Amino acid sequence: MNLSFQNPIECGHPSSLFFSPLKTSNKLGCSSNLGFHVRFFENRKKKSPMVTVKSVSSSSIAVEGTKKRDATSTRESVYDAIVIGSGIGGLVAATQLAVKEAKVLVLEKYLIPGGSSGYYERDGYTFDVGSSVMFGFSDKGNLNLITQALKAVGRKMEVIPDPTTVHFHLPNDLSVRIHREYDDFVTELTSKFPHEKEGILGFYGDCWKIFNSLNSLELKSLEEPIYLFGQFFQKPLECLTLAYYLPQNAGAIARKYIKDPQLLSFIDAECFIVSTVNALQTPMINASMVLCDRHYGGINYPVGGVGGIAKSLAEGLVDQGSEILYKANVKSIILDDGKAVGVRLADGREFFAKTIISNATRWDTFGKLLKGEKLPKEEENFQKVYVKAPSFLSIHMGVKAEVLPPDTDCHHFVLEDDWKNLEEPYGSIFLSIPTILDPSLAPDGRHILHIFTTSSIEDWEGLPPKEYEAKKEEVAAEIIQRLEKKLFPGLSSSITFKEVRLFFPPT
Repeated sequence: MNLSFQNPIECGHPSSLFFSPLKTSNKLGCSSNLGFHVRFFENRKKKSPMVTVKSVSSSSIAVEGTKKRDATSTRESVYDAIVIGSGIGGLVAATQLAVKEAKVLVLEKYLIPGGSSGYYERDGYTFDVGSSVMFGFSDKGNLNLITQALKAVGRKMEVIPDPTTVHFHLPNDLSVRIHREYDDFVTELTSKFPHEKEGILGFYGDCWKIFNSLNSLELKSLEEPIYLFGQFFQKPLECLTLAYYLPQNAGAIARKYIKDPQLLSFIDAECFIVSTVNALQTPMINASMVLCDRHYGGINYPVGGVGGIAKSLAEGLVDQGSEILYKANVKSIILDDGKAVGVRLADGREFFAKTIISNATRWDTFGKLLKGEKLPKEEENFQKVYVKAPSFLSIHMGVKAEVLPPDTDCHHFVLEDDWKNLEEPYGSIFLSIPTILDPSLAPDGRHILHIFTTSSIEDWEGLPPKEYEAKKEEVAAEIIQRLEKKLFPGLSSSITFKEVRLFFPPT
């Protein structure tokens, strides 16, 4: 469950599907590093030709280039900014610009907005493409970023509070609910590990120190030196706290307080749903934001499904006088003396703007949209250290409602037998049942189950189409049988709809 601001895992990959904190771009020319892939290509005159890129995962970097557009394409920039892609990151960047009276064009290759925060409908079901564990919908603090983004364009969504962030089902019959109220969570966890009460309070206490520091800042960018310099003088103690924890991982901090190996394994599972790696590999700041905001702002599900967030932002964008164009597949960014000046679509149409913003993944941005151009040095360095994220198998199902017990929680994490399997392909299972909170997403008497598990790309490489499809169904059947044995007897026979998909990491 990758918090998208973690380097090196890229937020467009479904490793970010488990938890979805909203990340924003808050001012013209500046993007937040809280996780949207928003890359700014600003058309400004400089002494030497380059394309300036401000990225959510890096500070300013440059792409050298000399490619010129055809003379027949020369024209005035019609827009202040063009945004490639209508994922939540692109839409927030676009709306934040639009409310500052910029004229923005968003180009989306599909028929609906949202990307991995979109939706699709089948047989009366409305399925979230990605996560249904949504942060950022609260009405307090500075981390309620969905609320802030919607409010900027005059929108507000009705939400349903989730009383349990996730219900863990772990080895040795360890069952832990992450209650919305922090005190209830601590009470439950200490009841399982009474000898580690002080350690539990110590570790999660450090998480709260970090969270409170983050929540005290107006989060625009944690990468812009001038912005950070100003924040330091306004909030020196908070900035020093973040600086202290910035290089540290959650596993090392946990081991300062906790000795019980099973409790440390539980902390690993907590971090795995944040980053798809164990606690020793999860930045403490990333872990703290999720482990505390689930209690501070809480998990709140938007009525009608997660896809409503993108739809609301898109409507707000149009209300501000900007535009969104669907079925607009961008094939390349047009450069003029190394400066980004426009985009070219697959159908040959061209659009021009003063600023080009890419909400595509970094691999698509640099490898396809700017194909043939020299990589910025910082991008070269990133690709050298990039650790490939796992593949994911996703199963969307409709089931008969009676197969679920009345007290079933909305979200579950299942690791049945051995802690060593936590990071292994198919070792753990994440299950979301959004109809527990919003029954309107499914026909009467039905529930939605969204199941996903890590996979390995090597398991699928080179398979002929028929074998590929057969293997998908075989693996899905095994995952469903595990859930049937652990949680829901009779699950297999209750299925009324099933669709299996695979997501592979960029290579």
